[in-house]
Amino acid sequence: MKILVYGINYSPELTGIGKYTGEMVEWMAEQGHEVRVITAPPYYPEWKVAKPYANWRYRQENGAARVWRCPLYVPRQPSTLKRLIHLTSFAVSSFFPLMAQRRWKPDRIIGVVPTLFCTPGMRLLAKLTGARTLVHVQDYEVDAMLGLGMAGKGKGGRVAKLASAFERSNLLNVDNVSTISRSMMNKAREKGVSPERIIFFPNWSEVARFRQVEAANVVALKRQLALPDDKKIILYSGNIGEKQGLENVIAAANALREQPWLFVIVGQGGGKARLEKLAQDQKLDNVKFFPLQPYEALPALLKMADCHLVIQKRGAADAVLPSKLTNILAVGGNAVITAEASTELGELCQTFPGIAVCVEPESVTALTAGIEQALLMPHTNTVAREYAESALEKESVLTQFMTDISRRDPVAAQARAASSQGETLNYEGNGDKS
Repeated sequence: MKILVYGINYSPELTGIGKYTGEMVEWMAEQGHEVRVITAPPYYPEWKVAKPYANWRYRQENGAARVWRCPLYVPRQPSTLKRLIHLTSFAVSSFFPLMAQRRWKPDRIIGVVPTLFCTPGMRLLAKLTGARTLVHVQDYEVDAMLGLGMAGKGKGGRVAKLASAFERSNLLNVDNVSTISRSMMNKAREKGVSPERIIFFPNWSEVARFRQVEAANVVALKRQLALPDDKKIILYSGNIGEKQGLENVIAAANALREQPWLFVIVGQGGGKARLEKLAQDQKLDNVKFFPLQPYEALPALLKMADCHLVIQKRGAADAVLPSKLTNILAVGGNAVITAEASTELGELCQTFPGIAVCVEPESVTALTAGIEQALLMPHTNTVAREYAESALEKESVLTQFMTDISRRDPVAAQARAASSQGETLNYEGNGDKS
């Protein structure tokens, strides 16, 4: 099958969407599919294009897949307006390499959201080539924007209404929509996507990599980071942005400064400098910051922690399912998750008691209580590990996804069958192609 993957984040980005998209493409190529990728140079989560890449030059790479890197604007300090310019710049620059795929005639076009701004171009190429389209929603951009109050007057404002209408139009006019959690599938239905066109495609974990972590590797990493052996490690690893509400971690560290515990914050992002200043102003010697660690060190990093923090603000927790959680569960880590009970994360904790500690978002009191509870749990969380092995194994997730996108469209198949029998079939299309 010829598969075109189109999205702003891709390998060698170490975290989030880029990591998963890169692993997906590599796996598809290993299965014998011909895969091409249109993407941007790596910039996340540092919000700085990594060397030897450049912001304003096109670049082509040949490996497991043929990759086109397209220019884009990357703001040093992301704001709502700057993010919109950032996303738009990629949608515009990538349009030309996208249209150049017309001669190649892909069978499937997979657009990864963010950015939804790329979906109109993807739909146009599909119309020109007969390809089937799938939008894979890693993050409901509009919901996240509204949930965090980034659209001014909220859901009733003019900007919010325009954004929601644009989102709805693009979700309803592709062949399939996939997303990473059950609650996000429900959101797709609420936005008008018919259930038969929705595919469950969760983020995965390389469970085997995290099942048995050598103790020597953990010791070596602790020495490399100069971390003490006599303190419990409370770890946050990932993007340090605005939607996490990580200032509450600093407040919790302040409240627990007399305990023999160390808060270790590993990552990059637009909010890191502000967070470091908060810790410095409060003279917290129980908080240490480190840059993102190499992916090879991730199993040891996660195994090293006595408590993991999965922090999000209220309103963001159901729009975005944190990708970092998959590997925490795979390593058998004890996580404190800030989420309301009605969200996907809240329901996960209720359905599988003991898998993690779920606490109220944006409450320092609840967060400190959750940390204390998690530190009383056995170091290896067998509930979390068993869940990861049964539901998050990379090979089974990707195999099921390929099965789902390879199936014939039932409406189109029915139409072809009726036509071949000389019958007349009247039906209303739902955005699927025949």
